[in-house]
Amino acid sequence: QVMLVESGGGLVQAGGSLRLSCAASRLTFSSYTMAWFRQAPGKERQFVAFVTRSGGSTYYADSVKGRFTISRDNAKNTVYLQMNSLKPDDTAVYYCAAGPRGYDTDRQYDYWGQGTQVTVSS
Repeated sequence: QVMLVESGGGLVQAGGSLRLSCAASRLTFSSYTMAWFRQAPGKERQFVAFVTRSGGSTYYADSVKGRFTISRDNAKNTVYLQMNSLKPDDTAVYYCAAGPRGYDTDRQYDYWGQGTQVTVSS
C-alpha cells in the first residue's frame, strides 16, 4: 500500500519558521503532483499548496503566499513545506497528499498522510 508520512510539526511562536516533510513509499513519486492541506479544529480541510511532478510549477493558497514554499526531491521521494512568518491562524493539522494533477481541492487527491500537528502560539 501507498504510505505518506509527515514529520516536522510542532509548537512554534508567531513569526517563527518550521519545515514539514512528507516521505512517500510504494508510490511512483515522480508521477504525482504533491500537495499540502491543513485542517484547523472545527473547520474544513483547506488547500495550502501543490507542486507538480518535476517541481516545475507551484501554486499556493492566498493565505500563505509569500510565507510558505513547497518543494520536492524526487530522488528522496519527499515533499517539503517551508513555513515562515507563522501566524496563530496557521495552527492546524497539516496533511500531504498525492494526486494525478495539480488541483486545489482535496477530493482530487488519491493518497493522504496521517497528518502532523502545527501549533503557532502568540
